[in-house]
Amino acid sequence: MLDRTGPTVGVLGSYGGRNLGDEAILTSLLDDLRNRRPDARILVFSRHPEHTRAQHPGVEVVGWEGVSRQATATSLGELDLLILGGGGILYNTEARRYLRVARAAQERGVPVFTYALGAGPLTEETDCAIVREVLSEAVEVTVRDEESRLVLEEAGVTRTITVTADPALLLQPEDFDAELLRAEGVPAGRRLVGMSVREPGKAAEHLDEESYHQLLAQMGDFLVHRLDAQLLFVPMERDDIRHSHAVLSHMTAVQDCRVLYGDYRPRQVLGLMRHLDLAVGMRLHFLIFSGLSGVPFLPLPYAGKVFDFAQQAGAPALRGVMRESVGPLLAQVDRLWDERPERVTVTRERMGVLRSRSAETGERLAAVLDNIRPRTLIAA
Repeated sequence: MLDRTGPTVGVLGSYGGRNLGDEAILTSLLDDLRNRRPDARILVFSRHPEHTRAQHPGVEVVGWEGVSRQATATSLGELDLLILGGGGILYNTEARRYLRVARAAQERGVPVFTYALGAGPLTEETDCAIVREVLSEAVEVTVRDEESRLVLEEAGVTRTITVTADPALLLQPEDFDAELLRAEGVPAGRRLVGMSVREPGKAAEHLDEESYHQLLAQMGDFLVHRLDAQLLFVPMERDDIRHSHAVLSHMTAVQDCRVLYGDYRPRQVLGLMRHLDLAVGMRLHFLIFSGLSGVPFLPLPYAGKVFDFAQQAGAPALRGVMRESVGPLLAQVDRLWDERPERVTVTRERMGVLRSRSAETGERLAAVLDNIRPRTLIAA
């Protein structure tokens, strides 16, 4: 018999892909799990194990992409519970990849708990079928927003689905001092506006790159001149740098813009946000970081998850990046700046509510773990 008496918990999500939003989710999830169950042994299933080991010391990491099914099955067989999530992993073509691993765990008697998942678009029958199969057998299903619950219901999931909130809402910041900003070429003494852009990708296939690059460029020029501000592009994953430069290529106020190049941890980027006077962006977790820091923000929705968060956070809920002409967008920025004291108050209140809902996911997970007897004890 091993000395360990706590459960062995696996965590499977879009981890190791160098996306700051996903890494923020994993950081918050691990912190919450350790606080609630310090006796737990944690195995993170990662797309790039070396990256995850470096970013999250103290947890065991196993690869699952490009790894034999037998090797994955061996790791799954050690678990007392598999956490699926969090984050937006249930969408066309990707859902089946994650859920095949989750189904393999269930086939070995390992219960699955879905952790504040994001879902959609989900229309391919192959993905919908495995979603129905795996989630119907999960010990509990939690999603991060109402949009995700509707997507799962439309895919045919009939069991109870609990809406909590994104795990990254519980993230705590690290200091990002003025010296780091200077090293990135951002001068002191001017207003600073953050901007987040992203690639179309599978979650935003309808976006036309050239059109939205031009739209954001016009907004960027307006922000620089209207507010006498410096514009800082904040990449949430490495390919965002390319799209930031594409926007810059259409701007006239290039000399007043910078792109953040450093390889920062999620907590550091959250700490950076306190230096901003305003934030405009597409990436969900950039907007979450803005809200957590009390920075007024204008979401540029490209998917339902961004629109849903904007509504919950009390931010202007636009129809979408490409559904807005530049005139109304600039008017919204102008109004947001003029109303920023009121906006800050509303956002802080709303974010407090969302943080409480986010904590509910961990509470539900802890209740499940309390009813699980570790396999090592059973074997003994």
